[in-house]
Amino acid sequence: MPERPGAAVLVLHGGQEHSLSRPGPINLAGLRMAGFVHALRRETAAAGVAVGTVRYRHRGWNGERADAARDAIAALDDLAEELGPVPTVLVGHSMGGRAALRAAGHPTVTGVVALAPWCPAEDPCEQLAGRDVLMLHGDLDRITSPADTRAFAARGRAAGARVCGYTVVGTGHTLMRRIGDWHRATARLSAGLLGLRELPPEAASALALPADSTGSLDLPLPVHPRTAPAGRPSRPLPTDA
Repeated sequence: MPERPGAAVLVLHGGQEHSLSRPGPINLAGLRMAGFVHALRRETAAAGVAVGTVRYRHRGWNGERADAARDAIAALDDLAEELGPVPTVLVGHSMGGRAALRAAGHPTVTGVVALAPWCPAEDPCEQLAGRDVLMLHGDLDRITSPADTRAFAARGRAAGARVCGYTVVGTGHTLMRRIGDWHRATARLSAGLLGLRELPPEAASALALPADSTGSLDLPLPVHPRTAPAGRPSRPLPTDA
């Protein structure tokens, strides 16, 4: 971790609908996110960004308990106590995406990158007001619904979030197809939300759309995301993550 981080990214892995068991030492859902953590650290290495993962107490969401969201909020509280109220982006896959969206109302959270998120129609979105929300979903996903993600994105925008949605053509729920595109896009979009680089023009335009717009919720993710020009210079931060 940098000596004095000026920003943070927390990564939340997927899980199960119902399970009170504790994640074991070999946690495939957690291992899936290791490449994302590496990409995020590489992308933010010169900017003093703390990149970490959230440990769940239970494998499942568990209905109204919303255990993964509670764990995300607890991790945000711990992070704020340790680092101060630094701007934080949440990156979550599947159940972790649902937890990230639910926890986005925490005062330190400025943005969310949700990957193939689980977005039930009954989930609230008022907590997203004032946040930047980027949602990516594969068109071949049969575990979580791309249509549910687009519907949630539209509701989030109507509730006051700044939202952009991407469709990752040719990919499913495990993120293994086009894995390099998933990694690069997540790292670069997260850095953009922290002001460390320019967001892609289509994402910046989407985030500026009015609350009643339903546009730019299924933009095709480029096969090789272009390298955006350097964003407005941020104040120098300590190196490494």
